[in-house]
Amino acid sequence: MESKTRRSAGASPASQAAQADEDLVDVLLVEDDPSVLEMYRLKLELDGYRVNTALDGEEGLKKASDLKPDIIFLDIRLPKMDGLEVLRKLRAQDKTREIPVIILSNYDEEDLVARGLRLGAHEYLIKARTTPTSLSEGIEDWLKE
Repeated sequence: MESKTRRSAGASPASQAAQADEDLVDVLLVEDDPSVLEMYRLKLELDGYRVNTALDGEEGLKKASDLKPDIIFLDIRLPKMDGLEVLRKLRAQDKTREIPVIILSNYDEEDLVARGLRLGAHEYLIKARTTPTSLSEGIEDWLKE
């Protein structure tokens, strides 16, 4: 299976550009800390991903439903609606049920990790142990799951 980020060989430059834009992996990053959000967003965009962002749970849920991204990185402690509730609602909707969700949190309590995975997160990452590079490098594998 061909990666979504690859371009078609032999196409005209204009159609290649249009194809490349369609083939970009869409990432939704839901994070309420602007500096953390910017750090991950910049790295993902530099690596060729199209990144949409949300600063709270309600906005994240709405963007997930409207944009149907290829993958979602979701913080747990968010204003308006916490990440676990966002994840529960994502899994309850046909439109978003199958989107891979990676929890990216500062909180590593066993019960939170277990709840996140039980609700359908593909993985639970701790921000202090997750560099922007490691996040970016994991996307292709998470999309295969």
